[in-house]
Amino acid sequence: MNPVTNPFAPGAGTPPPELAGREEVRETVRIATERVRLGLPTKSILMVGLRGVGKTVLLDRMRDDAEEVGIHTLRVEAPEDLSLPALLAPELRSALLRLSRNEKARDLARRALRGLAGFAKALKVKYPDIEVGLDLEPEPGLADNGDLEHDLQALLEATGAAAQKAGTALAMFIDELQYVREEELAALITALHRGAQRRLPLVLVGAGLPQLRGNMGRAKSYAERLFDFPEIDALTPAAARSAISKPARDRGVQVAEDALERIIQETRRYPYFLQEWGKHAWDAAAASPISLQDVQMASEEAIAALDQSFFRVRFDRLTPFEKRYLRAMAELGAGPHRSGDIAGKLCRPVTSLGPTRSQLIAKGMIWSPSHGDTGFTVPLFDEFMRRIMPGDDWKE
Repeated sequence: MNPVTNPFAPGAGTPPPELAGREEVRETVRIATERVRLGLPTKSILMVGLRGVGKTVLLDRMRDDAEEVGIHTLRVEAPEDLSLPALLAPELRSALLRLSRNEKARDLARRALRGLAGFAKALKVKYPDIEVGLDLEPEPGLADNGDLEHDLQALLEATGAAAQKAGTALAMFIDELQYVREEELAALITALHRGAQRRLPLVLVGAGLPQLRGNMGRAKSYAERLFDFPEIDALTPAAARSAISKPARDRGVQVAEDALERIIQETRRYPYFLQEWGKHAWDAAAASPISLQDVQMASEEAIAALDQSFFRVRFDRLTPFEKRYLRAMAELGAGPHRSGDIAGKLCRPVTSLGPTRSQLIAKGMIWSPSHGDTGFTVPLFDEFMRRIMPGDDWKE
C-alpha cells in the first residue's frame, strides 16, 4: 500500500495516530491541574515506566490538555549533562513573560522575573550552564542566596503567586527525571512542598524510568506523600488492538484478525513497537486487508529497524564490559535477575560488579525492581543482545 498515507509513526516522542489506553492517567492529571488552579490540595504526578511505553508522548498530550483550558505550562527534558537550574531558568522566563501580559498579575510576574535574574546570577558559579537573558535588575534578597534549595523555593513561590493572581496555574512538565541529580531533586521537592503548604497553583507532571521512585525517596524522605507514581506499562490487549486497527480503519484499511493477533504477540503490546510493526505491516501489504503473511514479512523489517535505531543507539553508549554484563543478563532471559546469577554467568564475584551495575543504572539501561534484582529498562533488549552478541565469545 501507499507508504505516503501510512498512518503509523514510530519515533522518539512522535505522537501515534491513536493514543489508546491512556485515558485514565490523562484524567488523573486533568483533575490535578484543575484542583491546583482552585487552590485545593493536590499531589504532583510522576509517571514511571520502561522505555517505549509512550511516557514522552503522554507528557506532551497532557501539556496540550492543560494549555487548552488556560493553564500555563513549561516543558523540559532532563539530559544527563545539564543541571536542573539550567533547564528550568529559560522556561520559567518564558512562563513569567506570558503571565506578565495579564494585567492583574503583571507586578507579581515582574517581581518573579527579578527573582529569576537574582537566581541565575547567584547560582552561576555553582551551575555555570545557566543561561537566561533578562533586562530586569535582580531584587536584593529574592532567590539570590546562592543555595539552590532555598533559592528555588523562593523563586517558585514568587512564580506561584503570579499565577494565582492571574487566576491560573503553572504546570511543569519534566521528562527523563531520573537523570536529575539528587541534590537538585531535593531542591525541587522542597520547593513544591512549600508551594503546596501555601496553596499556590504549582504542580509537577513528570516522567522517568522506574528507578525514579527510589531517587525521589532518597532525595527527600517525605516525597512519597507529595507525589503519585502511576505506572505506565504495556497496553491492555484491547487498547493494543485499537492502536493498530483504528488508524488503519480510518484510512479504509482492514487488518485481518490473525494478523492483528500476531502483531500483539510480537510487540508484547508496547506502544513504540506497535507503531514499528504497524508501519512495516502497512508497507508490506499490497492491498487491504493486511494479512498474517504481510505481518510475517514485516516482522523481519521491524526487528531490523529496531536493531539499527531504537536498540543500537543505546548499545553504542556502552563500554565493552557493560555490554558483557547486559549480555550475561540476556543469557538468563528477559528478567529481572538476581545479581548473583548475573555474576555467575560472568564468572565474577558479585562485589566486583557493583560499579558496572551502578554505571548501567546511571545510563538508564537497567534498574532494580527490588534489592538484589536487576531488570532491563528497554523491553525486548535481551533478544537484541543475543542477536548482536551471538554465540559464546562474549564470555571470554
